[in-house]
Amino acid sequence: MSTTVSILLVDDHPLFRLGLRNLLEGLPDLAVVGEAADGAEAVGLVEELEPTLVIMDIAMRGLNGVESTRQILERRPGTRVLIVTMFDDDSVFDAVKAGALGYILKGADPDEIIRAIRSVANGEAIFSPNTARRLSAFFSRSKPATPFPELTEREQQVLQRIARGLTNAAIADELYLSDKTVRNHVSNIFSKLHVASRAEAVVRARDAGVG
Repeated sequence: MSTTVSILLVDDHPLFRLGLRNLLEGLPDLAVVGEAADGAEAVGLVEELEPTLVIMDIAMRGLNGVESTRQILERRPGTRVLIVTMFDDDSVFDAVKAGALGYILKGADPDEIIRAIRSVANGEAIFSPNTARRLSAFFSRSKPATPFPELTEREQQVLQRIARGLTNAAIADELYLSDKTVRNHVSNIFSKLHVASRAEAVVRARDAGVG
């Protein structure tokens, strides 16, 4: 990467945060800019620090990692979230619905964690092998509720209006959002759908029956 990725660590175990910080120290493209011990603190620090990436635990006192992820991406849609957790279970579905781009386990090798951090910071989706198999099995036996389950509910709403040909200003008026917030949502949609332009997004959306 050509620029440094700023990272917020969110976990209620200080020793785990320390271990992650030590793992990332000395890597010129990654910089830890803050730490939070719970989801509510994370939401506030994202507003204050504007990190590129949040490394998020799931199970925390108070606001959990899934709800924290949802709130963070509602407020700052361009933020990337990587879930790093002990739970190798169906919580991955809630995390993806909330907008997380990655989900890996705390027992992963250090190199795998670093690779996941860089991938998610670059807008790519990445999952641990067992989690990927669980997702594959789920989507092979059931149709997703929406064509693009990786998008948050707000991003779905924005994509529907993009597919209808609305401008960012018109979308902002319909959804009562600021122009900047709409631009952030559009950028996040492009990243998650792996498209480079509005025209490509429209084609993908309409092919999936959106709009």
